[in-house]
Amino acid sequence: MKPWAVQATPEGDAVCIRFSAMASPCEVWIEHVSEPQAAHFAAIAWGEAQRVEHTWSRYREGNVVHRINTANGVAVDVDDETARLLDFGALLHQESQGRFDLTAGVLRRVWRFDGRSPLPKPADVAGLMDLVGWHRALWRAPTLRLPAGMEIDLGGIGKEYAVDRTLALLQAEAPAAVLVNFGGDLAANQPRTDGRAWRVGIGNDGQPAPGTPLIRLTKGGIATSGDAHRCIVSNGIRYGHVLDARTGWPVPGAPHTVTVAAATCSQAGALSTLAMLQGSAAETYLDQQCADYHVIR
Repeated sequence: MKPWAVQATPEGDAVCIRFSAMASPCEVWIEHVSEPQAAHFAAIAWGEAQRVEHTWSRYREGNVVHRINTANGVAVDVDDETARLLDFGALLHQESQGRFDLTAGVLRRVWRFDGRSPLPKPADVAGLMDLVGWHRALWRAPTLRLPAGMEIDLGGIGKEYAVDRTLALLQAEAPAAVLVNFGGDLAANQPRTDGRAWRVGIGNDGQPAPGTPLIRLTKGGIATSGDAHRCIVSNGIRYGHVLDARTGWPVPGAPHTVTVAAATCSQAGALSTLAMLQGSAAETYLDQQCADYHVIR
């Protein structure tokens, strides 16, 4: 059995390929392709999603992230593609003045964003902060040395990267309009054949929020950051999973969700995450970036 499903639209002008990857439902919409072509494109999309997940997931043993996180202070050489992802993470660390940090993943040891777990004790969060801080890393491509006990986590940028990579691979083979949607982070290569835009609903708990407009996407990426699926609710206060690496805690006053449209899904994801980390100043930050965005509070 194939790990994907292919379904044609009722109008017969497009197919939708569905599968699961990176703990998310994934969709790929392609216009005007035959059934054999759809199967070929499904294999490409699913294969790329699997490659990204297996190569950079912190939960997989034997990959480059596992080698870095178990190096115990020893320098690790990485491949060119991993180096570009590390450079991107380092840039976001700089742009956010330390709020975004590839080494903040160790905080998951005390934070459980399942909607039921209690808040961690401040002392437990503080006890991990010596393991957080990209400024402690020695990074000069292709070599990364982390102090013993520190880890990296590319989860904050990996899914958006997978969307952009998958779209690029499909665009190279499919002379048609393509929309890639991995768990709500998505990108399109061109308008639909009749000139229409792809219509994208702004999600809230997986459903378009009443009263919010649809985004009409003709080309580029859209990404959303927020607390819809991963949060802690304590004393009536909702704590989202986007943590400020400088404190180890969610940012007070952060929006419920931030959705951004940009040239690529990676750029949109970076802007939406960095806006969340600005808390009550999210909209001001996005205005300063001249971003196309929608915020739900």
